[in-house]
Amino acid sequence: MTLLPDLGNIYNFYPLNDRVASAGQPTAEEFTAVHQAGYQVIINLATTDSTQALLNERGIVAQLGLDYVHIPVIWNSPQRRDFEKFCQAMQAYDGRKIFVHCIANMRVSAFLYLYQRHLGLPNAAARQILDAIWQPNPTWQQFIDDILADFA
Repeated sequence: MTLLPDLGNIYNFYPLNDRVASAGQPTAEEFTAVHQAGYQVIINLATTDSTQALLNERGIVAQLGLDYVHIPVIWNSPQRRDFEKFCQAMQAYDGRKIFVHCIANMRVSAFLYLYQRHLGLPNAAARQILDAIWQPNPTWQQFIDDILADFA
């Protein structure tokens, strides 16, 4: 019997459900564990110049045979088009195991909260990931409010 690797050591790891998990920046070794846990797609919301960004992440992920989507979201200036690209990626890989990360799981938790609301999940259930990771700063709260206004 093969034991699945423990992904709980990845910074701010959060298993959203049996198909989607999120975290801060994994190391190259942690990407191997993500692959061994059955994830098939990596979505990275960090910019390449972010502190702790992994050099050649695309290559590391490709060597593992995983699909890779990079949507660089500028920390101080999240954009609606970033969220739209994220929704497109989530829909394109629907049915596959998706691992979404940034540097600290703050961008990702906000995007996953909004994505779940977009899918119609009630606010309290959708917000659990956001509340588990952080309380958004004013820039991110405004971004969240602007996107939520689209769903009203």
